[in-house]
Amino acid sequence: MTSFFTSSRRNLFCLSLVAAAALSACGGGDDDVEPTPSTLKLEKIGGYSSGTFLKSAAEIPAFDAASKRAFVVNAQSGKLDVLDLSDPKKPKKVGEVNGTSVLLNGEVNSVAVKDGLVAIAIQAKPKTDTGRIAIYQASDLKLLGSATVGALPDMLTFTPDGKTVLVANEAEPSDDYQVDPEGSISIVDVSNPASPSVRTADFKAFNSQKADLLKAGVRIFGPTADGSGTADVANDLEPEYIAIAPDGKTAWVTLQENNALAIVDIASAKVTKIVPLGYKDHGQAGNELDFSDKDAAIKTTTAPNVLGMYQPDSIAAYKAQDGATYLVTANEGDAREWGDSTVLNKGYLEEMRVKDLAKVSAFGTPPAHLTKLANGKSTPGALLNPANFAWCGAVAGDPKTCRDDDKLGRLKVTWTQGYQTNPDGSPKWYNTAGVADSAGNRLMYDKLYTYGGRSISIWDAQGKQVWDSGAAIEQFLASDECKLGAKRDLACKTYFNTGHDATAALDARSSAKGPEPEGLAVGTIGNKSFAFVGLERMGGVLVFDITDPKAPQRVDYINTREDWTASFSDKTPPDLSKVGDLGPEGLAFIPAKQSPNSKPLLLVGNEVSGSTAVIQLNLGY
Repeated sequence: MTSFFTSSRRNLFCLSLVAAAALSACGGGDDDVEPTPSTLKLEKIGGYSSGTFLKSAAEIPAFDAASKRAFVVNAQSGKLDVLDLSDPKKPKKVGEVNGTSVLLNGEVNSVAVKDGLVAIAIQAKPKTDTGRIAIYQASDLKLLGSATVGALPDMLTFTPDGKTVLVANEAEPSDDYQVDPEGSISIVDVSNPASPSVRTADFKAFNSQKADLLKAGVRIFGPTADGSGTADVANDLEPEYIAIAPDGKTAWVTLQENNALAIVDIASAKVTKIVPLGYKDHGQAGNELDFSDKDAAIKTTTAPNVLGMYQPDSIAAYKAQDGATYLVTANEGDAREWGDSTVLNKGYLEEMRVKDLAKVSAFGTPPAHLTKLANGKSTPGALLNPANFAWCGAVAGDPKTCRDDDKLGRLKVTWTQGYQTNPDGSPKWYNTAGVADSAGNRLMYDKLYTYGGRSISIWDAQGKQVWDSGAAIEQFLASDECKLGAKRDLACKTYFNTGHDATAALDARSSAKGPEPEGLAVGTIGNKSFAFVGLERMGGVLVFDITDPKAPQRVDYINTREDWTASFSDKTPPDLSKVGDLGPEGLAFIPAKQSPNSKPLLLVGNEVSGSTAVIQLNLGY
């Protein structure tokens, strides 16, 4: 007969085996292995307010674990705010980093932190001049070294080993488009921070490949200074954001306005490939969008022959469980709009509403470059191909109800593509009756191209899309499940597609990029990877489980904006302690092992409210 003691011991042993197996299954059982959560919920536990509203006083955050300091770009002051985050519930400002000590009249654009080093990108004045990168010691803000990089250095990031910093030199044109520097990526060796050395990955080699790139779908359309043609490839490309492979060998750079991706070999400092990202078919089920801001209703629907340009801003790389590296992008969208667009060599404008583009009569006051396209034809205008747009009412020679505010009329599109062309690439002209006529003065648009994907996407290492969230973000914001406010007690659909810098108004952003996913951070917890996505206009942060890159799942959403009724103005700013966080710009993930409270955190820089939010990831197992 088995004694009670022996039986209990055996049961206890069995239970221990079960517990060990369960812990092993969720990633535990080893002090060096982080357990894998089954649930994740966001909670704002603290924040710091700059006290400045509507002036981009909190943009890009970064964190140093050793000093427990957060570093936040304050574009309004042109400096870097330094926050003590030792108590993440009560961040406090303890210092500043001023770029003017490195570059006269310089302004800090971006920040990255790695192993006690703080790297900042400093733009010159004017912005078309070369900028600089500077390296500081996180613990005492001592300047260690600096170096010259390209024009308008913006986002920068360290390689995983901390020995190299990559800088996206965006090289935007001057407002009058008379100066358009070459875009490039600076690869800076900071293994000796006192003496950084710079190599440049540029796009000069692609100037001779312009025709092939255009044919492949890369948007190269910015003007030359005299307005007579389009810029060289190297001048037109504008690097926006960088992701680096886990092995530190390859970088991927978003070329936002160009709707493309550059692949960079870091060791050789060469751009090896430019990859067009293609277009999102909004006529396809699953890719619906709400394209009117004037119908006073939530209406996500398909729109045949309306294509979305992904135009991602942020990008991040991660290694999935299949061992391959994948890229995550926040598909914000961006149009070129510079200076006085009515004068050929004083600016540029590519964005128009459909109602202004497709007129029965002529264009009202069209951009000068659009008028030049007409090559002297009197009162030029545009039509919608009735074969492609009959669904919204277009007939031969008349777009009719397609121009209505509750149809396509309010949607913002680019005039630079979508119209019919001759074999030589010149516009194919139509007369006012909608008949092809070389003497006519109407462009015929077969397709309309709008800005941004209103989504996040996952791509493989070659830039091939493996997944896109489709219409899921807008559909979630319109659902009963979505809630707003710190208490999550406000219905999102009441403020669907609202803006971030004015009184919340239903549908306000539907005609222009919708909720506008912009900022992005990726974090791995145990065996799971998560993407944290800031919605610039609607506000708040969405979380997706991207462990399986082909089948991500939405996990949570937090939006701590509390005041949805006040009329905002930089002249009469609201009480920032009551309004909450508006306009998330940059995000930084802090893993538990580096966190000051031993729990994973997310830092969010909110450019409109000028506030930095500290969000805790509450995990369940």
